[in-house]
Amino acid sequence: MTNRRDFLKQASILVAGGVVGGSILSSCGGGTPKVKKHIGLQLWSLKDDVSDLGIQKVLEIVAQMGYTHVETAGYNDGKIYNQDPSDFKKMVDDLGIRATSAHMVREISNDPDEDRAWWNKAIEVHIAAGFKYIVMPWAPFKGEGATLDNAKRYGEYFSNIGMMSAAAGISFGYHNHEFELEDKIDGVPFLDVLKENTSRQVFFQNDVYWTKVGGYDPVEYMKKHADRIKTLHIKDVKAIGASGTMDFEAIFNQAYAIGIKDWYVEVEAYDGTPQEDVKKSFDFLNVADYVK
Repeated sequence: MTNRRDFLKQASILVAGGVVGGSILSSCGGGTPKVKKHIGLQLWSLKDDVSDLGIQKVLEIVAQMGYTHVETAGYNDGKIYNQDPSDFKKMVDDLGIRATSAHMVREISNDPDEDRAWWNKAIEVHIAAGFKYIVMPWAPFKGEGATLDNAKRYGEYFSNIGMMSAAAGISFGYHNHEFELEDKIDGVPFLDVLKENTSRQVFFQNDVYWTKVGGYDPVEYMKKHADRIKTLHIKDVKAIGASGTMDFEAIFNQAYAIGIKDWYVEVEAYDGTPQEDVKKSFDFLNVADYVK
C-alpha cells in the first residue's frame, strides 16, 4: 500500500502538472486551459488523507486540483474537522473555495429533547461557517429497517429537523443509498415512502450511482422527484467516467433542467490512490461540454 509520504509527493506532481496560471489544463491533450467550473467534492473521498495529513492540507490539495466547493463529513461536538466554525470558514475562504454542504448522522434516541439540542447546535455551527445544506447520509432503513413504521417515525423526525433548519436559514436533507430503493413496502421503494412521510421542508440528495445500483434510471428518478431533489452526488464505480456505465451527460442535462445548482463528486473505490482518482474525476468533468 502506498504510504502517505508518497501521497504528498503524488499530489505535488498532480498539482504541478495540472494547474498553470490559475487555470486547470485539459487532460485530453493539447494543454488547452479551461475556465474553472462549478465542481464540488465530498471530502469523504479523501477521508484517509484527512486523518493522516490534516484538513488544512487536504483542502489545499482539493483547491489546487480545481474543485470550487466541498461537502464535509467531519462534524462532531460543535466543531468541523475539530475546527471552530469561524476558523474552518476562514480556512476555506483563504483558499478561494466554499464549504456549502455537510454530512452528519444522529439517529433517533430515547430523548427527543437531547436530539433537538444536538440538531440545534449542528445548525448553529454550520450557519456560522457559511453552509447552505446539512444532510443526513444514513439511517437504519436497510433490510428489516425498511418498514412503514420506520418511514413514519423518521419522516416525522426529519420533518422536525427540516422545520428547525428552515427557520434558521439552512436546508436539511437526506442522502440515499441503493438499499432504500431495493427494499420495498407493498411494491413501493422505501425511499419513495419516506418522501411521502416527510414535509417539503426536507429535501433529498440523490446519489446517481446508488440510484442506478438500486435498479432505477437516475434521469427518470430525477424527473419523477424533481420537486424534492435539491443536490446530487456524482459517483461512478471508481473515478468518475472510468467505468463507462454511467450516462453523465444525460444526468447533468436533467439536473440543470430541474434547477439543481449544487452537486458533489464522491469517490469511494479507487484504481490508484484516492488523490489520483479524485483528480481524474475532476479532469473528466472539467473537459465535459455538458458540465457548466
